[in-house]
Amino acid sequence: MERSKSLADRLGANLRRLGRTELRVASYLRDNREEALASSASALAARTGSSDATVIRTVKSLGYAGMAGLRQGLADELRSDLTLASRMTRTLEAVRDAPGDALAATLQQHQQALERLRRDVGPDLFQAVVGKIASAPRVRIFGIGPSSAIAGYFTIQLRRFGIDAGSLTDSGLLLADGLHQLKPKDLLIMLAYGRPYREITALIDRAKALRLPTVLITDTLGAQLRAQVDYIVPVARGSADGLSLHTATLGFIEAVLVAVAAARPAETVASLMALNALRQEVTGTPMDLPRLKHRSPAAARRTPRTA
Repeated sequence: MERSKSLADRLGANLRRLGRTELRVASYLRDNREEALASSASALAARTGSSDATVIRTVKSLGYAGMAGLRQGLADELRSDLTLASRMTRTLEAVRDAPGDALAATLQQHQQALERLRRDVGPDLFQAVVGKIASAPRVRIFGIGPSSAIAGYFTIQLRRFGIDAGSLTDSGLLLADGLHQLKPKDLLIMLAYGRPYREITALIDRAKALRLPTVLITDTLGAQLRAQVDYIVPVARGSADGLSLHTATLGFIEAVLVAVAAARPAETVASLMALNALRQEVTGTPMDLPRLKHRSPAAARRTPRTA
């Protein structure tokens, strides 16, 4: 991996290749960067309950040449606290010499994110998530900030399919109302990135209390929250030190929507037909497109075209 990749990026890209102990060490390094920068391999081994050899193996599995490379990478990260402004600054630096390249650069990041999605989300995990949604009595989807719009979109589409879905998009004290409305047997889907902030911690605690099935869609929280949720869906959002991009998240959600519709076709079609009937009642005009009848090429040639 190139040196510019952040530790969070490296961990996200290698989640499936790291063993349990290596995941623990890597997560500790990510969550304690200042300490990792100043510590030896033996000191980190003592703090993570591992060995010097495991620490060094983990560091190399993350793409660093060794402890010196890790320290250099962490020093580079810590010199720039990744605020929204600094993320945008780094993104703009990539296209400052040729602003017209923004389209190509951004499309390349989208393509890489989708390729990672194809690689990281296997068919077993995908089918498990689809099965949970298709059979759930109710689905509740959490997302705050920009993810609130994605949670809302996911909710609207599931409702159109006839699934009882709702979104949890409040933060702070207002989220308590949403937590209070959760019911036993709800399926809780969470969109959460970066760090385990209070809202996501409160959601997981509430889900445990109600014994709810849980799905976490995330970029770097998989290693840290793996033991606390039922399904981890690893979805990249561009580079960790650049502007967050959501193409892969939408790609995953829309693939899930297609698969959920395929899993319950009669219910989905019936619900969409009812929706179209209501649209027609509201607008006073037919909403269904005319169904095209198949005609042979010879019949098509015999029938004159009309404007």
